[in-house]
Amino acid sequence: MSSTRYQLEQKSPHSNQNNLLYVSSSQYGADWHSELHTHACTELFYCVCGIGEFRADGVTFPVGSDDLVIINPNVVHTEISIPSNPLEYIVLGVDGMTFQFGEQHTDAYAILNYREFRDEIIFYLRELLREAQNQPTGWEDVCRNLFAVLLTKIQRHTAYTIDPVETPRANRECAIIKRYIDEHFTEPLTLDMLTEYIHVNKYYLAHAFRKTYGISPINYLNERRIQESIYMLENTDYSLSQIAHLLGFSSPSYFSQRFRRAQGISPAAYRKQVTQPQS
Repeated sequence: MSSTRYQLEQKSPHSNQNNLLYVSSSQYGADWHSELHTHACTELFYCVCGIGEFRADGVTFPVGSDDLVIINPNVVHTEISIPSNPLEYIVLGVDGMTFQFGEQHTDAYAILNYREFRDEIIFYLRELLREAQNQPTGWEDVCRNLFAVLLTKIQRHTAYTIDPVETPRANRECAIIKRYIDEHFTEPLTLDMLTEYIHVNKYYLAHAFRKTYGISPINYLNERRIQESIYMLENTDYSLSQIAHLLGFSSPSYFSQRFRRAQGISPAAYRKQVTQPQS
């Protein structure tokens, strides 16, 4: 899978403005790692070409050229490409807003098609990518302004109202921490380090995070590591010690302890179970 993400500088979590976080361009390849996951931000997924499926909120639906999939924060999703006609898409991640789609869709996601307005929509997406790739002076401000125009164009060409709604402050802070964990889970993170990153009291963060996601920040960190370890156990020859080290566990024994607690089986037994030839 060929994928390039351009990250914009993060605004203050206390800012009242919506915040474009990244612009990403991806194309299906033989190493595609399709796994259900969530994002703490809203994602706008525009299919430039190709055919595949999208799974979101427990529902699977086809996607193809000029489909726009909008995924609200914390919605479990993944995309799957048809190898004979690989997906190519552009993704925008934006913080500080969720979308209300009206009666035609769930609150979790919407799928729209802009084939009739392809040239117009693609123009702004390509401009966003060009600015992010070249990064001239002021490129982040240009990208945020281009996104604002693109969002207006999307709303203009949709038969019903798409309402951006500001995410509550506590949810935004938790979303920032969740995204930080998702991007740095292989590092030796602690609750103190997370609270220092966002400049809030650790008891407040622990309470708000659990209220938002139903899990503590550190348990979420371990859960994220376990999810990745399952992939590594199934698809690599790394030893348990190597996996524990690569994923930021303090020791192989702690890795085994957390894995057994989450999966009800040791990592060694799990690997043997999934790699043993079926009779």
